[in-house]
Amino acid sequence: MTSTPSQTHPFDLAELGTLVLLPWSSEAPDGGDMPYLLAYSLGDAEGGPEMTSGAIARLLASHGLMVGGQLVDGTAATGLAITLHVEDGQAVVGMPQLGARCAAPPAWLTAVGERGYAYLVFTTRPWPEGGPGLPIEPAALTAFVGAEQTLRAAAHIILPAQGSHA
Repeated sequence: MTSTPSQTHPFDLAELGTLVLLPWSSEAPDGGDMPYLLAYSLGDAEGGPEMTSGAIARLLASHGLMVGGQLVDGTAATGLAITLHVEDGQAVVGMPQLGARCAAPPAWLTAVGERGYAYLVFTTRPWPEGGPGLPIEPAALTAFVGAEQTLRAAAHIILPAQGSHA
């Protein structure tokens, strides 16, 4: 994860805590694989999980992305301030204040290549158990991502993929 400060954001980037970007794919209702990205914080900012949640909500709102709002279709929206680049086997999500990259599994790369987009769930709900570099059991991921609490605390965005695998 890399971050670049901006002069216009309404919070200190340190309030976000450790941000994690996690890719996976699974079967969608249309029978094909859907590439997903989960963005979340460990909730480890100095002010604790509550500060982290508020900072992420402000970050998203500052880019017109509402927590608990409707799905934003970035393939149809213009001026979306969040991007997805797929390069060298990695997913790279960018916003004016920060950027995040993660290694993407082959099935995810294939799915994003076929669809041309990924479904991003950017949640304000901290997940301290999902730390970078730690193995995450599929059941634990499913439980966290599928929890109503996680989904209601998230912005949902279809992000068009740019790059060599898009």
